[in-house]
Amino acid sequence: MNRSSIDWSGPMPAITTPFHEDLSIDEAGFTANIDRLFDAGATGMVAAGCTGEFWALSLAERARIAELTVAACAGRGPAIIGTGAIREGEVIEQIHAAKEAGADGVLVLPPYFAHLTEAELIAHFEAIDAKSVLPVVLYNIPGNAWNAITPAIADRLADLDNTVAIKESSGDWGNFHATLLRVKDRIRVFCGPSSAYGIPATLAGADGLIDCFPNVWAPGCLDLWHLTKAGKTAQAWALQRTGIALTELFTSGGRTLYPATKAAMNTLGLPGGGAMRPPLRDLSGPALRGLKDGLKELLQEPAEVA
Repeated sequence: MNRSSIDWSGPMPAITTPFHEDLSIDEAGFTANIDRLFDAGATGMVAAGCTGEFWALSLAERARIAELTVAACAGRGPAIIGTGAIREGEVIEQIHAAKEAGADGVLVLPPYFAHLTEAELIAHFEAIDAKSVLPVVLYNIPGNAWNAITPAIADRLADLDNTVAIKESSGDWGNFHATLLRVKDRIRVFCGPSSAYGIPATLAGADGLIDCFPNVWAPGCLDLWHLTKAGKTAQAWALQRTGIALTELFTSGGRTLYPATKAAMNTLGLPGGGAMRPPLRDLSGPALRGLKDGLKELLQEPAEVA
């Protein structure tokens, strides 16, 4: 397989996993969020990734998320399922569950916590790729996983038999662009932090955007891609400025990205928010008040802000 084996492109949101107050999965909210995002211009869905709190889900719950995602996508775009785990065997088990559910591909994160050498990291992906029964999207997010898929490592992994794409979420433009230049001829390259540099990534030749912000800000974040591709750059840059401001809002003032994302969805009355599962906690107090104030200012929708 290679980039020509798939036709995935455009903005494919990294979707949340909503939980009820008793911390069970809100399946109706999960599906409603997918429907809303397709209606707003999404071209596919990426579930059970970092935004989807994969670490808080059992393997059985991840398999259920795969089933729900496939059913909700219903031919409107690819269903790509996260398989985050440290052990190769656990990743492969999740790939088989995603295949059984009918998923189109899997998102494969480097092992986390254990610090790997370059050779160990490459061997990890080689072992998974060799046993994968679905197309593999590499996932570089060293801020969370610690182990980084550098441009040089991506260059090696781009030749693996079942690897078709990479989600580059380092947050470092230089790393993103170097990766794009080295592997784009063989695998597809998706920009993670599109809220920060979605327009430059699109103009540089990225195949699409995979970001958490459409959960809160759609169609705005999705239109970073659509407007840029349509040549409507003035409108696109106005959205990019909002995206940068939202990123700052969600990651400052005692807030981190994933709790802030769900709190914003709840504040705006959007499906797919709900509660956080520990160890993350729901926003409260000054952090929540600051988020609400910022949303009211940035999105200019005071009637929707609780």
